[in-house]
Amino acid sequence: MNTRPNTDASARVRMRTDGAPVPVFRDKDPPHHLESFMSTSNRRLTWLFLLAVGAVMFGGLVGRAFAATAEDLNKDANQALATLYGHNPTAEVIAKKAKAVLVFPKVIKAGLVFGGAYGEGVLMKADKPTEYYNSVSASWGFQAGAESYAYVVFLMSDKAVNYLATSQGWELGVGPTVVVVNEGVAKNLSTSTLKDDAYAFITDQQGLMASVSIEGTKISRIKR
Repeated sequence: MNTRPNTDASARVRMRTDGAPVPVFRDKDPPHHLESFMSTSNRRLTWLFLLAVGAVMFGGLVGRAFAATAEDLNKDANQALATLYGHNPTAEVIAKKAKAVLVFPKVIKAGLVFGGAYGEGVLMKADKPTEYYNSVSASWGFQAGAESYAYVVFLMSDKAVNYLATSQGWELGVGPTVVVVNEGVAKNLSTSTLKDDAYAFITDQQGLMASVSIEGTKISRIKR
């Protein structure tokens, strides 16, 4: 009987001294737990990379959306209102009934996995700028690229105006009721149907945007 050990490199088992089989692995077949560990590590590194890129993009957009002076913001806000009224006359009707108007003429949204949106704007009363605010939101989930938009919030009640003035930042969706106006809502709005605390219009150069949400956006007072 041949008792020499099996030296075949492709052998799947060999014998222990007590005769029990011992599993062995060929070089091309690493242990399953090692494959799993390497796969998990690669996924973690990929996610960390995507998070880092998203954070850099989000940090960069703050600089791009920043208006250097109050005069810049005032000019851009007036232009944003004129564009909105040109596309949607209903907005101008609402403006005449509003107690105050918040105008964010340029908000930039960007990200990869982690992203966000940032812009600065003006609070106007009786068509005059009175205070300045920023608009900040964050998001999580796969997203690529950047886009810019404007939005205007018409404050219809004293409740909305006071809440903005006294809160440590207004998170849209909390506090006064804000109705986001799309094309369908705009057709049914008139001075007799304005019952909510605030109405928001989200726009670009082509008109109202349906693809952007401002829910969860935080609006805070800034100095200019």
